[in-house]
Amino acid sequence: MQFQISEELIKQVKHLIQTESDDNLRSMLNEIHFADVAEILGELSLSKATYLIKLLDSEKTSEALMELEEDFRERILENLSAKEIAEELEEMDSDDAADIVAELPDDRAEEVIAKIEDEKRAEDIKELLSYGEDTAGGLMAKELVKVKETWTVAGCVREMRQQAEKVTRVHSIYVVDKEGKLKGRLSLKDLLTAPAKAHISDVYIRKVDYVDVDTEGEEVARIMQKYDLEAIPVTDRDGILVGRVTIDDIVDFIKDEAEKDYQLAAGISQDVEADDSVWQLTRARLPWLILGLFGGLGSVFIMEGYEEALAQYKELFFFTPLIAAMAGNVGVQSSAIIVQGLANDVVKGSLFNRLIKEISLSLISGVTLGILVIIFGLLDGMELIFSFTIAVSMLFVIIVAALIGTFVPIILDKKGIDPAIATGPFITTSNDIFGIFLFFSIAKLILGF
Repeated sequence: MQFQISEELIKQVKHLIQTESDDNLRSMLNEIHFADVAEILGELSLSKATYLIKLLDSEKTSEALMELEEDFRERILENLSAKEIAEELEEMDSDDAADIVAELPDDRAEEVIAKIEDEKRAEDIKELLSYGEDTAGGLMAKELVKVKETWTVAGCVREMRQQAEKVTRVHSIYVVDKEGKLKGRLSLKDLLTAPAKAHISDVYIRKVDYVDVDTEGEEVARIMQKYDLEAIPVTDRDGILVGRVTIDDIVDFIKDEAEKDYQLAAGISQDVEADDSVWQLTRARLPWLILGLFGGLGSVFIMEGYEEALAQYKELFFFTPLIAAMAGNVGVQSSAIIVQGLANDVVKGSLFNRLIKEISLSLISGVTLGILVIIFGLLDGMELIFSFTIAVSMLFVIIVAALIGTFVPIILDKKGIDPAIATGPFITTSNDIFGIFLFFSIAKLILGF
């Protein structure tokens, strides 16, 4: 049965902290999962959470720290000494330890690394920090099990026992040559069934999926998803095995990227949280609001240019929001599909074929909606020519909006810009302007004002 975090439990923990009942706290919290400890920490004040971090075993709290919200974790780390942080890092996987150090100010990070007693661990963290955050090198952990192809099966088992003590989860056994270059992987079944004196070179699997340290995180995620991998080895530029990326790291990476894309689509230009300061939230949201303001002003200027037409056909004014809404909706739909396809690497074929497909879809949608508008006009007693004008205008607006929504993300992607930008205010605003312009231009041609 799943452990439940109740208000009563939180009150009990707070009381035990208040009365400094350390033994009771240890016996209570050391028995529960680190994710539940993290949830409890999140319900406490900064001072009480820091008290628990210092009280409990580093093995427990190091895992719990990684489950906390980044802002809250940073505030807790500010209350810990460099030595205390170093002790937490000793218990973490190297990739998690590097993530913690990356959150610290530069001078504090150097102080913490200097306090790490295990020199190999300190060097591993420095190495991981040298890679790009969203590359395989930045996502990988140094902990893994590797064996040399020249070893015997018996010798391999002895060595694996020693290595496995430092690895939280053994997903795969990797085979390297005498220089450390990745050669393949070893099946546990083959290892157990092979004669003790047999050499690893006779039993290992030579085909192995891998990435190098510079591979982008999106590509790593795509490969692991395609081949259902729980872990993938990472090599340096010379082919030497340097680490592995595990599925939990990729899940966290995908989640972070999805959050960034969602915020971009909503017109938020920076990674922010709901409890960030007013200034941080304003800086993230205001730029796109300003873009929307200028887009709205652009629509106003366009409508001013058709002031006489609006005086003669006042009904056009009432259909302006409808045209703008349809342009925005169609543009966002088209761009959302393309952005999703680009993220999953399923946008195939030539741009010409994509153009034909989008025009076909737009024609079907535009004609269907146009017929509905004409029917509505007849029921409402509008002149047929006026209803026809609205329907034709909507058809062309839908086609243009779909093309903008389709090709802007593709162009941005080719230029190395996150195409998720194209699913938010950028597309909506541009389509509003083009939609209003097309609406009045086509109305002028048909109605002859």
